[in-house]
Amino acid sequence: MPVPVVALYAPLNAFFNIALATNVVRFRTKGAKDTDKGLNLAIRIHGNNAEFVPLALLMMLVAELCGGQSLWLHIAGGALLAARVSHALGMPLKAPNALRSAGVVGTWGLIVALGGYCLYLRGH
Repeated sequence: MPVPVVALYAPLNAFFNIALATNVVRFRTKGAKDTDKGLNLAIRIHGNNAEFVPLALLMMLVAELCGGQSLWLHIAGGALLAARVSHALGMPLKAPNALRSAGVVGTWGLIVALGGYCLYLRGH
């Protein structure tokens, strides 16, 4: 069964994750030590993205396979990418800040909403 919505947002998020990983490599190739605050921040930004995006994409995939509406899945996919970019931009700023908070709340909220949507679709 084709999954055109997830087939759009999975690679976009993959490209973003590679960009975040490249930032870690940039620090390392400049000789940053494990105690370097910039390196550790880059590692956490990449790691946090790598921790939450797969679960969100899995929920999107399940919803799409269960017949979820493309419009809602596109909204979720766009919001996920926006939330992850927001989080990455907010991490270097003094906490708490609106960008980081929007990233966390947006990502977690989407995962919960998509989980609920999957349960709803399963019952129909």
